[in-house]
Amino acid sequence: MNDKVLRQSIIDALDFDPSIDAARIGVAVDNGIVTLSGHVGSYAEKIAAETLARRIKGVRAIAEEIEVRYPDHKKTADDQIASRAVSVISWDAMVPEGVVKVKVEKGWVTLAGTVDWQFQREAAYRAVRKLSGVLGITNSIEVKARVQIPDVRAKILAALKRDAEFEADGIKVNVIGDKVILDGKIKAWHERQVAERAAWSAAGVRSVEDNLHVA
Repeated sequence: MNDKVLRQSIIDALDFDPSIDAARIGVAVDNGIVTLSGHVGSYAEKIAAETLARRIKGVRAIAEEIEVRYPDHKKTADDQIASRAVSVISWDAMVPEGVVKVKVEKGWVTLAGTVDWQFQREAAYRAVRKLSGVLGITNSIEVKARVQIPDVRAKILAALKRDAEFEADGIKVNVIGDKVILDGKIKAWHERQVAERAAWSAAGVRSVEDNLHVA
């Protein structure tokens, strides 16, 4: 797919999604590298645009330059955002109670603390990103390995092969301590996310190095 066709595919996809105001988002493509620019009315809309673009076949990488702009009458004070963030995190059954700390400065939310699993870290992030007034999120929550699994490589490969989205034969998995390294070829850029999710799903994994590339 050439850059012109890829750009139009992304524009069409953004325009089709009712949760995104595509008229305020600019799309540029250079050798499969997509740059998203412009401004949106919420952080959730910004993430939705980026997520949608990632799914388009032919996208090799994304430079995300979208700015979140809230109208003056919709701006939320930092203490209100912090209070709401603490509440939504506490309501999420996947996040252990009391382990996540929240800091808000000029609409930017920083999450800190320690959890046992990557999915708990992601759950805290997802809970906060839809809150009104949020301009951005820094997820500094750390994953603390508690369980050591000798056969972590086999578990990751099994998870990849169970996924119907693509073949896992072209992916090589190496494990060094609590770090997983992914190498090999994939057919589409979004398949990297599938592989990364499988790697993070193994207990004891604290970091993932993704060296996969689109063939």
